[in-house]
Amino acid sequence: QLKLVESGGGLVQPGGSLRLSCAASGKNLYYYSIGWFRQAPGKEREGVSCIMPTSSIDGSTSYADSVKGRFTISRDNAKNTVYLQMNNLKPEDTAVYYCAAPSTVVANCDDLERGLYLEVWGQGTLVTVSS
Repeated sequence: QLKLVESGGGLVQPGGSLRLSCAASGKNLYYYSIGWFRQAPGKEREGVSCIMPTSSIDGSTSYADSVKGRFTISRDNAKNTVYLQMNNLKPEDTAVYYCAAPSTVVANCDDLERGLYLEVWGQGTLVTVSS
């Protein structure tokens, strides 16, 4: 069965950068859309970014408006890992970040962003942006 493990969180000053990793085991992420989500204290979980399967026509990506131009999602199929490069971090980016995979290879990023088919979650990694 699929297992996801996030890493790379930490404390960073405003304007700094971090790269989060979502390492998978048990299944090949090549065929799955993968989403990054975050939850700040006292707030609801929100979608941050998503990447379509490598096996899709364009392997396209999507981003929440709040992170466009600052975050980049990518995948390394050889390492079975999805990354989230976060630049120009702001205090409002402070949250626990989770990666998630759907229960089916047919789920696309629109589905994940609507909360559909989400089945496997990592344990989360804390990102704190503060001076």
